[in-house]
Amino acid sequence: MFRYFLSQAHQPFFALAMFNAIVAMLVFMLNYKGVLTLGLESKVFHIYTLIFLFFSNFLHGFLLTTFPRFNQYKDISQKFYKTLFFSSVAASLLFYVGVFFSFYALVAAMGLVVFIELAVSIQLHTIYNKGAAVDKRDSYWILTAKYFGVLGSGVFLFVVLASYFQFGNGKDFSPLAIYLSFYLYLVFLAFSVAQRMVPFFSHVFVNISNKFLQAVFTLFVLHTLFSIGQQQIVVMVIDTFLGVLLFVEFAKWKLPLTSSPAILWVLHLALFWLPTAFIISSFSAAAEVFLHISTFALSAHLFAIGFLTTILLGFGSRVILGHSGRALEADKLTIALFYLTQVVVLSRVAYSLNLAFNWNLAWLFDMSAGLWLVLFFVWAGKYMPYLFKKAQ
Repeated sequence: MFRYFLSQAHQPFFALAMFNAIVAMLVFMLNYKGVLTLGLESKVFHIYTLIFLFFSNFLHGFLLTTFPRFNQYKDISQKFYKTLFFSSVAASLLFYVGVFFSFYALVAAMGLVVFIELAVSIQLHTIYNKGAAVDKRDSYWILTAKYFGVLGSGVFLFVVLASYFQFGNGKDFSPLAIYLSFYLYLVFLAFSVAQRMVPFFSHVFVNISNKFLQAVFTLFVLHTLFSIGQQQIVVMVIDTFLGVLLFVEFAKWKLPLTSSPAILWVLHLALFWLPTAFIISSFSAAAEVFLHISTFALSAHLFAIGFLTTILLGFGSRVILGHSGRALEADKLTIALFYLTQVVVLSRVAYSLNLAFNWNLAWLFDMSAGLWLVLFFVWAGKYMPYLFKKAQ
């Protein structure tokens, strides 16, 4: 059983990502409710764990499996990805121990995460350089995003060290760590993968201009820089332009939105969440500037749940089914999970609006966090066994 579990790179990393999706949210929820006390700022814990313990592990499993194929290179050795996996397990467990009991364990965990991010990036860079593929444009952008993950994890570590030892003001670098890691690493990496794989899975030929990808990356960088500088009027303009640009491009692909099976339409839905999130981000910036209303990370959760989580479940379900020898079909439970993901999105949006307009509906937090836990408990219950046993 365990031999099969470790036989393909995606299997152990997907399992670890499922574990962290549940544990990280449960700990954050209990901390938010005052049940648990953390040795780290609640916001930093929430963002860091979801980026580097949850999403990163899923992306590592996906990239270590598919990136060699993108570049026509040999499969990554089991020795490498097993070492990386056990290092990732150690980082996760050390982090949870450290956040409750030991600052030094916490620092060791975050240092290990930086090492893991760097090791993956170097391995992907080697594949990029040595692969026989003629067109490596998509790989270039994936690799670019991955190096921002190295940088972002390093800045997070610096913030924690600076805050603890009181050299300078570590909190001043928190926005840099957050925006680098979330937008230039996580969201841009997922976009870079999606713009290649969604048309491919949909059997739709598209000729995506490299100028389009360069423009999108430039706008992501500008969005990040001006968001760090809290220049909301500029952010509003950038996000409007970026949202429209992405929507027009995706519409040109003529994806079979209404005629695709669920295992595909969930990817199409996730794709269109990205421009939607940027458009709503521009409205959020306008609300802050002109109405002096904070939308309490509403747009960030559209990126994190609407785009990233939806596409994670779509890609993850497809990869697990296909690589375990099962039919690429979403059964009724999987389809229900795809719909539940959208309910989680809307419930988190409702909670942000509740805070913005003082509706005093505190139970919306419990609802959104609880639905997240249900989503991943059920998804893990459904798909975790497939990671341990191949179809007969």
